[in-house]
Amino acid sequence: MKLHATAPTAANAITGYGDGYVLVNGQRHESGMIVTPEQVLPWDVPGFEKLTAMDFEKLKSLKAEIILLGTGPRQRFPHPSLVASLGGLEVMDVKAACRTYNILVAEGRKVAAALLFR
Repeated sequence: MKLHATAPTAANAITGYGDGYVLVNGQRHESGMIVTPEQVLPWDVPGFEKLTAMDFEKLKSLKAEIILLGTGPRQRFPHPSLVASLGGLEVMDVKAACRTYNILVAEGRKVAAALLFR
């Protein structure tokens, strides 16, 4: 699915997604990633089942107001002990995380989307 911004912006936008990939500003990404309005970072997590507390420390260091966790093609919740130190975490499937990210960026919110594809 392609997504289009209603107004041009300097912030990173998710411009499309599909099975196993996300487009950020038209550039295709096929592995775990973190998207903020200012940057796109690799998120080297082998998959949802392999998440550790250390993986979430990288998210905490971003100091985002809201963190969206896209857990692949379906919504899955990490164990509460892994995310206990994070405030403002919202868990959803990747496609919902992409749509929500764009809405929050358009509102000027400090958001980070951590996306897993498997």
